[in-house]
Amino acid sequence: MFNRLEVSVLPPGPRWDAQLSFRIDGEEVVAAAVGEGGRGPFAEEALPTEGQGSLWATGEGRRVVLGEPECTGGCCGYLSAFVRRHGGIVEWSDWQVPVDEARPPAFHFDADQYDAELTRMLTAFTS
Repeated sequence: MFNRLEVSVLPPGPRWDAQLSFRIDGEEVVAAAVGEGGRGPFAEEALPTEGQGSLWATGEGRRVVLGEPECTGGCCGYLSAFVRRHGGIVEWSDWQVPVDEARPPAFHFDADQYDAELTRMLTAFTS
C-alpha cells in the first residue's frame, strides 16, 4: 500500500521566504516530528526546477532536510530523510530527527503520483 503525499507552500504563492509543508496520509509530517512551531524547507531550495530540486527522487538517492524545530536545526538538529527512487516507488526512509523526537516510519509513494504532486507544487509556486 502506498502513502499519499501532499505538498503545500506557506504562505501560498511565489515568495523567496515561502516554506513547504508536507502531509502524508493527512498528517503534517514536520509538526508531528519536530513539534509545533517547527518549519519546513524553503520552497526555492526544494523545488527550483523539475528533476533538480532536493525533493526529486533519483535512483542514487540523497538525504533531504524536511524541517527543523522552532529553536532551529543548528540547535537541536534537523528533520531529514533519505529520498530514493526504486523503479515505480519513491521511498522516504532512514530518518534523522531533532533531539528527543520520535523517528517517523519509512514511507513509500507511487513514483508517478509523487512526481505529479511535485510538478503541481512547482507550477503553483512559480505562477
